[in-house]
Amino acid sequence: ISRLLCFQQKMPKESDKIRRNTPSPHRLTPQSSPPRFVSVEELMETAKGVTNMALAHEIVLNSAFQVKPYEPGEGSLEKQVKEIMHKAFWDCLESQLNDDPPSYSHAITLVGEIKETLLSFLLPGQSRLRGQIEEALDLSLIHQEAENRALDINKVAKFIIDMMGTFCAPCRDEDIKQLREITDIVPLFKSIFAVLDKMKIDMANFAVSSLRPHLLQQSVEYERKKFQDFLEKQPNALDFTQKWLQDTADYVTGGGTEGGATCTPNSAQLALHNHAYLRLLKWDHDAESFPETLLMDQGRFQEMQQELEQLALVASVLLIVYNSAGEAISGLPGLMERLKKTIKILIAEMHTLSFKADETFAAVAEKLCVELRGCLSQHGFSPFSSDRENALKGQIVAAKSEDNPIRKVIDSRIQMYLLGFLDAHRSAPALPGGLTPISKELEEIAVKLGRLVTFNKLVYSPFYHKILQDILKQGESLDV
Repeated sequence: ISRLLCFQQKMPKESDKIRRNTPSPHRLTPQSSPPRFVSVEELMETAKGVTNMALAHEIVLNSAFQVKPYEPGEGSLEKQVKEIMHKAFWDCLESQLNDDPPSYSHAITLVGEIKETLLSFLLPGQSRLRGQIEEALDLSLIHQEAENRALDINKVAKFIIDMMGTFCAPCRDEDIKQLREITDIVPLFKSIFAVLDKMKIDMANFAVSSLRPHLLQQSVEYERKKFQDFLEKQPNALDFTQKWLQDTADYVTGGGTEGGATCTPNSAQLALHNHAYLRLLKWDHDAESFPETLLMDQGRFQEMQQELEQLALVASVLLIVYNSAGEAISGLPGLMERLKKTIKILIAEMHTLSFKADETFAAVAEKLCVELRGCLSQHGFSPFSSDRENALKGQIVAAKSEDNPIRKVIDSRIQMYLLGFLDAHRSAPALPGGLTPISKELEEIAVKLGRLVTFNKLVYSPFYHKILQDILKQGESLDV
């Protein structure tokens, strides 16, 4: 969370940069207006609010969201310092326990930390367990026993392990069993802390899954109120959202796609709005400012956009191959999946700067032709002639271009499917031709998109309704 807080504190700077690059007369501040300075407390409170909202938003929309332990990068200075400090601490503990008489100051400090962790696992009504922990891990009593050489550290460790076994999830039973088998105190304490760290993560993820239904109910209202507060402080905070919806209306009514506003006002708004969400899957993130109401989800849209571009290429190449080979390979079990896997592996890095399209698609063409040769031979068909194979390779390489006719058809059908999914309230529409090989992945993206769009509409519907209403009225007046 602290890392997320740092990230959010940087966000206004990036936002300022975007807005400076896209000036608007509504954004000009009169020179007579004095600059407003905010205190550190105000800044931190604002950042905290944004962080909490972003975290709740992530939990609600990402069903796979999990808290994960943070580990510094391998070979990093942070990791080296951590390892050195840990080794020094455990070496010191071992040295104290090996003294004659043993010194338990470090060990008692560790027991205190373990006690606090165990108490943090308790629910409000578990007073009996709380009493047991307080009694067995009474630090003042443990200090007295240590001073009088009457401390049985193994007995203390056994109680800790027993209590951990009471609190842990079933998946940690094996870890608890292994703790019971460790006899040396220093390795035992090290392992206890390692298992406690795992238990903290388990508890956090249990809390996340328990919170999700409640967050879903409250997040809509919470995010809407936060944005309304922001809008009151910065009235131009919907400029990019307005442009996004207006540009979509111009595109739809200008013949860019079907589905113009020719029905009731509500259904016209819905159709226009759904088209607008689809445009976000074709967004130029380097050149265009993303709508303010979707900034927290820009990364999700970008990820879906890249997945769809990859799927469109896979479907295009497969369509080319099957159209070229015809009956010879139609219906052969397992072939399509093998070809699909080969294509996906080879174009996996297509959105990286190091990706070389010419070389990659030449490799795709070669690999697929080798696969086809073997398949045709195996099933008793004549191999392709050199001319026919070279023609197929040329068609596969040509698919790398966004202007390729087959790729454009596939892309159009993907858009049609996703729009049908949104219009049908997330029930899967009929799958257009040519998309069967990617049907599973496409439906997964459609479900993800549907969940995201539904939540976004719930949060920002009052703002969208007013903008869309004005856009449609303006369109009607122009028609007249």
